[in-house]
Amino acid sequence: MRTVTITALRQTEYKDLMERLEQPLELQCEVPVGTVFRITVCRKPEGLCDSAWETLQPFCEKLLMGEGNFFDGWMQNPNAALLSCNDGFRPMSFYLEMTEE
Repeated sequence: MRTVTITALRQTEYKDLMERLEQPLELQCEVPVGTVFRITVCRKPEGLCDSAWETLQPFCEKLLMGEGNFFDGWMQNPNAALLSCNDGFRPMSFYLEMTEE
């Protein structure tokens, strides 16, 4: 059975852009760094925001189908991807890795 592990690796904040462009809101990713989700079907894991899933979903789907090697060898591990959510002010980077059991 194929499993995709999604790990929240790092969150970055661009305070200069937040001050210059963002409405004064205190929104932050609610997924703590180090959180791990495991999926065997391509459905958004509970606790992952819709915005992050929008970015991750196509890659999870391909990994679960046994595809990988994205962008002609971009990753050292062809069964993995490093992606960030689409929050331009404080993106969270996620590491996706497919394993077979």
